[in-house]
Amino acid sequence: MKAYVDPDICTGCGLCEDACASVFSLNDDGIAVAIEDELEGDVLKEAEDARDQCPVEAIEIKD
Repeated sequence: MKAYVDPDICTGCGLCEDACASVFSLNDDGIAVAIEDELEGDVLKEAEDARDQCPVEAIEIKD
């Protein structure tokens, strides 16, 4: 599974980074980006929690 952030939807609130800094960070434009690595175990669960907290539903986790 991998995490994806839609930059056209992201508002840069930072909730995803707060919930899962090992996967999400804000770029120089203040928009969230996700690492390109495969997510497994606890990291996957944290990333799913971050997705669920996103107020604008900009995060997807998929194969």
